[in-house]
Amino acid sequence: MNRYISDLHFGHANVIRFDGRPFADTKQMEEVLIDNWNGVVTEKDTTFILGDFCWGTEPEWKRIVPQLNGDKVLIRGNHDLKSMSSGLKKMFQDIKEYKEITDNGKHVIMCHYPILLYKSSYNPDCYMLCGHVHTTRENDFLNKWREELKSSRTMNSHNCGNIINVGCMMAYMNYTPRTLDELLDVNPMPEIARVRKDGSAVENVEQKNKQEGVWDLNEGYTAEKTE
Repeated sequence: MNRYISDLHFGHANVIRFDGRPFADTKQMEEVLIDNWNGVVTEKDTTFILGDFCWGTEPEWKRIVPQLNGDKVLIRGNHDLKSMSSGLKKMFQDIKEYKEITDNGKHVIMCHYPILLYKSSYNPDCYMLCGHVHTTRENDFLNKWREELKSSRTMNSHNCGNIINVGCMMAYMNYTPRTLDELLDVNPMPEIARVRKDGSAVENVEQKNKQEGVWDLNEGYTAEKTE
């Protein structure tokens, strides 16, 4: 099973105040993060860490990583180590700046930084997972972007806005790695309004397209079928 989380910031005292995290100090934060992780992640799971894993030096990384269950893939963030020894690299299944996978038939794009115009953004089964913005004004903008697309999504506006901030401080993350299904349960994706040539709307295109429209992997929702 795949799980996702970002911006753990192990050892970073200032992030407790920055995010308003409910921890007295970095020691308590570390204990809770590790307990929460191991409470849901098994040795058979893979957890994708979308950046800003640890504020400390390499010895701190080497101390913390082995305490976390399962395979780990690191998507580098701006606060991660710029260089790593071969020994530390071997503690991760993979280390990338950007990664794409398929998770239960869904296309998942991962980067520490939000990508508004991400690859395959027209595809309702494609999701852009990110971190970096914590609960800042940038995250507010990200939410407004999604809501705007949700309210105006049409056949001629292809971006689905399926962007999810997996920062551990988000309420739905609660400092715990989450599955894609869990993320989608609390981050419902935009319901797409499709518009005919005469301007009338076709509601719920996800169901209607099989009867009235054509989904094209390159073009998104295209013109209605012809008899």
